[in-house]
Amino acid sequence: MSEDTIRLVTIGRILRRRRRLLAVVAVLGALLGYGASVLFPPRYTASASVLLPGQWEERELLTQAEIATSSSVVDRAAAALRWQGVSGGELRDRVSAGATEGNILKLSGTAGTPERAQQLADGLAKEFVTFSARITGRATDPEAATGPEALRRKVEETNRRITDLAEAADPGRTVESVQARTTLEKLRTELAEAVKKLDEADPASDRAGMVVMGPAPRPTGEAPPTRTQLVVGGALLSFLLAVVGHLAAARVQRRPRTEPEIAAALGSEVVSTVDVPGDHGAHRPKGGGARAWTRWFLGIDTRWDLPTPRASGDEAGRRIRYRRVCARLRDRLPAPRPLLVVVPEGDEIARRAAGQLVAESRSEPSPASTPAPPASCAHRGYPVLRVVDVSVSQPMVPDRGTESGAVVVISAGSWTAGELAAVAGACADGGHEVVGVVVAGPVRARPARSADRPPENASLALAARGPATGGSA
Repeated sequence: MSEDTIRLVTIGRILRRRRRLLAVVAVLGALLGYGASVLFPPRYTASASVLLPGQWEERELLTQAEIATSSSVVDRAAAALRWQGVSGGELRDRVSAGATEGNILKLSGTAGTPERAQQLADGLAKEFVTFSARITGRATDPEAATGPEALRRKVEETNRRITDLAEAADPGRTVESVQARTTLEKLRTELAEAVKKLDEADPASDRAGMVVMGPAPRPTGEAPPTRTQLVVGGALLSFLLAVVGHLAAARVQRRPRTEPEIAAALGSEVVSTVDVPGDHGAHRPKGGGARAWTRWFLGIDTRWDLPTPRASGDEAGRRIRYRRVCARLRDRLPAPRPLLVVVPEGDEIARRAAGQLVAESRSEPSPASTPAPPASCAHRGYPVLRVVDVSVSQPMVPDRGTESGAVVVISAGSWTAGELAAVAGACADGGHEVVGVVVAGPVRARPARSADRPPENASLALAARGPATGGSA
């Protein structure tokens, strides 16, 4: 599977064969989400809107949003709220600001109760408007008396004073009075130009003050993530991680499936491929106890990445194939001695195939079921087979006695190349030469028929031998 493209059929196979495991994982994820909702108390968010009249560019609105959540504003809001044990630094993590359409700044506050969330949003909006008015000179307190508005009032007062001085001066009777009136008019002109430049330099001169658009509405629901969202999110995340884990494990654990790969791993030649009737549960390992019951309940006692068993022929066809395998093994043996059949422990498909081989080896070959052996082997029958289960984790094969070799029976896609190499090495340590490999695959059985009965679609041939029963005409 490491070189195959992940297709929908693969995902469907995981969902079908691991449905109970995925359901349990999803339930565990939901429980984790519920536990997280208990550890983190619910939060409520309230929002207050502040209108910024005039023309504002986008970057200016972003600047105002940064000012609204700055420490200068938040610390003032914390001091005004006077919440015990809550400082301005803690409130900075609970407030946010964002600009919306229409030059409206939305200030949000999050707290443990709806009432506190509303108070935090209103307090933040109030302190932000006050702070903005203070830095732009629109504040009415004495500290802001040096702002632009105060300067304009002083200019107007100075203009009135100049007018009064000009009227009080002698109306052109002396040279000194004319010079004084000229100087006053020049001073008036310079003041007017200064006021004009001040208006052009002040970007907020044509903007009215910021306005809080009413109190923040009290929140009626929790702020995300809510308890329901945490439970559903935990279940979905666990489910997806379980599916991805199955795909990753299948890609990492490379298992030989084709005959050349199996032959290369065992260092021998594949004699044949045989069919074993049964369902997918035939890959279920044997065992008992609570652990085996748990594995069965979760569905992890069977392989999910094996393809669906294909339909096979009838019983007679399968027996013919097993007899042909026995004939090929007989032809490979140098002497008519017993043969050791090595089966990996836990491979139920291979165990069934080995049992069928033993059963067929005890029956003599018939001309109708197997091809005629070579002349040098015509006088010999099938070899005597002895089945041995070998653990793939710690393989151990009995020492060679009267056996003339070993044949390994496995199911495709059940073992890694390293495990197969370990089995081959155990055979070599026991003095057994691997004379061949038989690959077993599960199939869906069809109605059985007699081994001596030909298939329905086969053509019959009749040959008669003996003396003629009729004379010549």
